[in-house]
Formats: sequence, C-alpha cells, structure tokens
Amino acid sequence: AIIMAESGFNPRAISKKGAKGLMQLMPGTAEELGVEDIFNPQQNISGGVRYFRQLMNRFNGDVKLALAAYNAGSKNVRRYKGIPPFKATQYYIKKVFEYYQLYKNQMTGEFDRA
Repeated sequence: AIIMAESGFNPRAISKKGAKGLMQLMPGTAEELGVEDIFNPQQNISGGVRYFRQLMNRFNGDVKLALAAYNAGSKNVRRYKGIPPFKATQYYIKKVFEYYQLYKNQMTGEFDRA
C-alpha cells in the first residue's frame, strides 16, 4: 500500500523533492539505510521497509503517526504532536489505508477461492 501511494509501482519514480524508487526514499535516508542502488527494487523495498519499521518503533506502533512521519518527516510529527496539518500528509495516510484495505480484500478473496 505504501509503494502504491508513493510511486504507483514505478521503480524509476523521482519526486519533486528528490525521493526516488518504489518507496520514494530520500537519498540521505537511503544512504543511512545502506541502500547502494536506490532504483534497485529489492534494495529500495528493503530500505523502505526498514525505515518504516524504525518509524513504527519511534511512534510506539502507531501506524498513522509512522505514515505521517514517512510522508512529512519525524520532526513535523513531533512539532505538531501528531499528524501534521498538511493536506498532502492527511491525504497520503488516507490513501495508504485505502490501498491497504483494497489489497487485503483482494487477498481474502483469493484465499476464499482456494
């Protein structure tokens, strides 16, 4: 769901702010995570998942706060003591949850047919 919201599954995606790859990692974040080739799907996903895990730990398992930090930065989540009042971030969280529900429902349907 994060990948769909971030890049629409485009491994060569580059945002206006310079985030790159499937999980739209910023180059500095990717470097900190040991991602050598930011456009390599395996490395990008591995780094993005580890980064999201760090955010989940930092925000005590609160998925919405972790997603807000993934989108707007941890500093903004701390500054606003919660989800920042940025429309883009609020929309992003909503979008990730919608994609998550869609994919979850698709998987449930597949298991029902098996």
